[in-house]
Amino acid sequence: MPKCRKMLTEWEAPYLQSLIRVVEGQSKATLVNWCVDYAEAHLLPIYEGTYPDDPRPRNALSAAQDWLAGRVKLPEAKVHILACHAAARESEGQPAAQAAARAIGQAASTIHAPTHCAGIALYGALAEAYAALGPNTPWSDLEQAAAKACGRMEAALSAVAVANEPNPAKLNWKC
Repeated sequence: MPKCRKMLTEWEAPYLQSLIRVVEGQSKATLVNWCVDYAEAHLLPIYEGTYPDDPRPRNALSAAQDWLAGRVKLPEAKVHILACHAAARESEGQPAAQAAARAIGQAASTIHAPTHCAGIALYGALAEAYAALGPNTPWSDLEQAAAKACGRMEAALSAVAVANEPNPAKLNWKC
């Protein structure tokens, strides 16, 4: 199998920038909810399709939900998030599952820093593309599928976005 890309890297791509424009007007709570919900519905099935007995990504999402509800503090949630990142590292050779685990880890990490929400697009869209088309698909086709996934992510965020959000998250992309 050829070496697979681990994430989308064209930050200026129109499909990423369109999503980022919606992200930039939302609160941290809205971003966490969107990331967790999207990851649970679309990315967790990709990971669990390959690793059905590994609870680490699911636990990371649950920990993020618990943090948002005030049931746990960040240090407790962080244990599960770091375990999800470990699951991603251990998924080498399974590009769709690995990208999904990375995206889930970033989605859950949004509780720590809202800029982590970009990871759901950078890793998650590629996970969806690999899952749909396979890792041996030409990059141009994978990127087109990833662009469509970003469009679905943007639609999901737009559906829960707060118009004229009075407390948008402070974001510094450092890109």
